[in-house]
Amino acid sequence: MSQDDDIHPLFHGAPQSTEFRKLRKRIVRQAREAIEQYGMVQDRNARWLVCLSGGKDSYTLLAALHELQWRGLLPVDLLACNLDQGQPGFPATVLPEFLERMGVPHRIEYQDTYSIVVDKVPQGRTFCALCSRLRRGNLYRIAREEGCSAVVLGHHRDDILETFMMNLFHGGRLATMPPKLVNEEGDLFVLRPLAHVAEADCERFARAMDYPIIPCDLCGSQDGLQRQQVKQILDGWEKNSPGRRQVMFRALMNARPSHLLDPKLWDFAGLALNDGAPSESSAEPALPRLDSQGAGG
Repeated sequence: MSQDDDIHPLFHGAPQSTEFRKLRKRIVRQAREAIEQYGMVQDRNARWLVCLSGGKDSYTLLAALHELQWRGLLPVDLLACNLDQGQPGFPATVLPEFLERMGVPHRIEYQDTYSIVVDKVPQGRTFCALCSRLRRGNLYRIAREEGCSAVVLGHHRDDILETFMMNLFHGGRLATMPPKLVNEEGDLFVLRPLAHVAEADCERFARAMDYPIIPCDLCGSQDGLQRQQVKQILDGWEKNSPGRRQVMFRALMNARPSHLLDPKLWDFAGLALNDGAPSESSAEPALPRLDSQGAGG
């Protein structure tokens, strides 16, 4: 089999440098690790709706999943989906032409949620929350119509960290985007296979592949977003102490309920001395099932 036959069209024209090959392998490996670690494949005949916005993260997601499927490591059917939300100037032909050229099965859906968001959100407020809810509702509907059991999103490690910090600073809770959850209706999984992948790697990968990036001009044009403020904080920490983001991410995977302050997660009142009751060294109780609040769509 020739090299050209052994590669998905999404990777045709990929740089041949050692640096890029390492980057590509790292992204695919981390996606596979997340899929396995969080048990994302529960049905080998499942169909996943892969949400494609046209940003660097969703292109990276699409490429990594197709690489895994291409090599027989992801035994599910993939359907790419773009939701055209009616934003003025949105280049509606870019993604359909790209997906056709790449031979990727896809569905393009038009729903003018832009007008609703602009009408409902007071001047000076950010659009993200309402825009996300409307987008998520439409994606759930499309997934059901297409017989998909999962909606797959391109959130990466940095998105997860930023959401954690936003909940910490502004929401008064320890919570973030989980890599896998069940929607409120209980009929769909929401998956984030790029949970372990750094944003910088997504950016380098999409730029090296020269994918046709479509910016989000709806919320990206607004200044002072809480997420941007948190990103700046994390950027400063990373600059002063390289590797800080990864250390923080590992902390999210190493929670100790007995060393926090939530009595719903740990029976502080039930602690006793020398009678076999739970102690610092005893096994911690299973965490309760999380709902989708603050999941970020």
